[in-house]
Amino acid sequence: MYRKAVLSDSKGLHALVCELEATELSYEKFYDILNEQLQDRQHYYCLICEKDNSIVAVLNLRIERQLHHAGPVAEIMEFCVGQEYRGMGIGKEMFVRACEISKAFKCSQIEVTCNKGRESAAKFYEKAGMKSSHFKYTMEL
Repeated sequence: MYRKAVLSDSKGLHALVCELEATELSYEKFYDILNEQLQDRQHYYCLICEKDNSIVAVLNLRIERQLHHAGPVAEIMEFCVGQEYRGMGIGKEMFVRACEISKAFKCSQIEVTCNKGRESAAKFYEKAGMKSSHFKYTMEL
């Protein structure tokens, strides 16, 4: 079942995002940020997939009005399908739904940043029709 996340999903979402990042993130900080995002219905939409009362996938969207697009753009901030549920079409369905949600927010495009080490994710996005057209640079502070 696909649905919008609620705060009581926080433990399952935390586990998936920790899996995505291959690290143990502070649950307290994660919870506070999730709570803030779920309350901001204009700029965030967190989509989950649930099977047998467990959260098996998450796709978190941020909607942002950008000057250089003269309107809103959707960005996938986090997207993870649990390891044992990959290859079942869940990711594809979530991506399609994310595009529909983005259109409902009147976004002109959907974007995602993908870590260079996640080659299978990059292939997924390309297969879904996304193009690699930008560079992204980061720096630890």
